[in-house]
Formats: sequence, C-alpha cells, structure tokens
Amino acid sequence: MRIGCRGNEVVRGARRRLASLVGLTIAVAPPALAQSSDTMASIAIPAQPGAIDLGTGKLPGATAPEAWHSQYGSVFARNVTVATLTPVLPDPAKANGTAVIVAPGGGFRTLSMENEGWDVARALAARGVAAFVLKYRLNQTPADLETFARPAPAGATPPRRDPAAMMAGLAPQIADARAAFALVRKRAGEWHVDPARIGMVGFSAGAMLTMATTIAGQDAKPAFIGNIYGPLGAMTVPADAPPMFVALAADDPLFGNAGYGLIDSWRTAKRPVEFHLFEQGGHGFGMYPKTTTSTGWFDEFARWMAMHGWIKPAQ
Repeated sequence: MRIGCRGNEVVRGARRRLASLVGLTIAVAPPALAQSSDTMASIAIPAQPGAIDLGTGKLPGATAPEAWHSQYGSVFARNVTVATLTPVLPDPAKANGTAVIVAPGGGFRTLSMENEGWDVARALAARGVAAFVLKYRLNQTPADLETFARPAPAGATPPRRDPAAMMAGLAPQIADARAAFALVRKRAGEWHVDPARIGMVGFSAGAMLTMATTIAGQDAKPAFIGNIYGPLGAMTVPADAPPMFVALAADDPLFGNAGYGLIDSWRTAKRPVEFHLFEQGGHGFGMYPKTTTSTGWFDEFARWMAMHGWIKPAQ
C-alpha cells in the first residue's frame, strides 16, 4: 500500500490536519515511564501464535534484526522490520461484531507488546470484541541492547520536524495500519466482525499512529478511535471524523502540560469526544495495576463503547 495514491490533494490535506502532531516521534519517552526504573534485559523473541504478516514488506534500509527485551515487568519489541497482526478473538458465543486494532507505543523505537498490546487485546476479547495487536515497523536502533539503553546526553533536544517530513517519516507505519484494516475487513466473516465496526486504540506513539491513520489512512476509516496518553494538540478535524475516546494523566511528563486543543477541535467540529484527565498515572500506565485512578481507564473505555452500542453493557 502507498500513502498518497489518491493524488497530491489527499496528501496536502492530510499534512495540514497532521500539523499539530509534529514532534511526537522525537518526544516520546519509554512507554512505561510511570513505573519504577528497571534494567533492560535481552530475551528470546517470544512465540507469537497466529501472527499474520501484513505484506507491507521489509522496512527499507533496515539492517538491525528484530530483538526483544524485558523491562518494568513487561516485554518490548525493537527493530521490527516486518509488520504483523495478531488476532485475539473472543469466544464465538460472546462475539458482538466489533473489532479493535491495538497499536502499542514506544516512540517508534520500541513496542510495548504486553502492557499496551496483548493485555489490552485480551481485555477487549473478554468483552466480546475481536482484538488485533498491530506490530508495526519501527525506526532502527542500535542492534546492541547496551548501546540502545544508554541515556541521551543531558540537555539534548532533537529538532522539531515540519509536517511534510513527519508524514514521510510515518509512511511505513500508516501503511501497516491501512493493511491491518484491509486484512480485518477481508476476513471479517471468518472472524465474526462487522466491517463497519472496526475501531483503533493507540498508546503514546501508537496514539499518534491512530490519529495519523484517522487523518491520512485513506481507506482505513476507523469507526471509532482511542487516544491513550498521546499528544493533544489542536488540529483541523475532518467532517466525518470518528467518535474519539481520550485518556491522559495530569502528571504525564510528556503531554500533561501541553494543553488539550485536540478535545476542543473535536468539539468545535461537533464530533463525539470523551476525555478523561486522571489526576495521577504518569506516562505509559497502560494495563499496569496501579493505585492511581488511571488504572480505571479501560473500564471507562468499555463503558464508552457500550454507550455507543459497540459492546454490550456490563451486567
């Protein structure tokens, strides 16, 4: 799949809408920032039963092989060069026809596959939703984990990027997301999914990919979206923008003090939006059990989905 296949006007419009998202790829911290510090440790690539190659090809110019590590009591993928989609399906007796593509975060350098991927998918499947974990291609990092784990020099501030450069930088990931939507629609009958009820939820960088897919994903067209501790800068909202659920902790060191223009943008466009600002939780809380109320974000997300008729209300 190629971004921009409908012509330059589509690309120009997408660039305008994505302007407010510039900078996430250079700002995202490790996805489990809210957890206590822990040392990265290399692990073997785990079994990923059912993972499907999305057919978007190998990341151009990639030389470092895919590698995994453990940290914060969870597991992370790095140097992903081939995108896959892993179905996590509900009991057929509980399946309600709704599907969600789950995009883990990690600054486009890693993927929090457990805390922001498989755990989320299992929670959705328990509520009758067909979930699909998107392991999208990542920017290359040093093959050696020790080198990768070294902290950036104090005071280092990467340069900001213009919208055109950002679009070019996210082209592989957007292509992966589009391919994921196409695959779920193609196999909708097999997976007991209604093609008109496929949403997407993303975390941190995965939230940015969710927004980019919504704006520039052309044929993806998610029915609803979840932005979990992603950037909330104002943007131009398309007239057919899907309903959006947003969750953020006020003490998030990346986006907690950056304003909430995205919420205002959705409201100004008269598009449905629900926003949960938790007092505490930091960045990257995901499905980690914590004492903060941010742990309840998933239950609120499920209630929101039930309100819209995408899942059955809890009994």
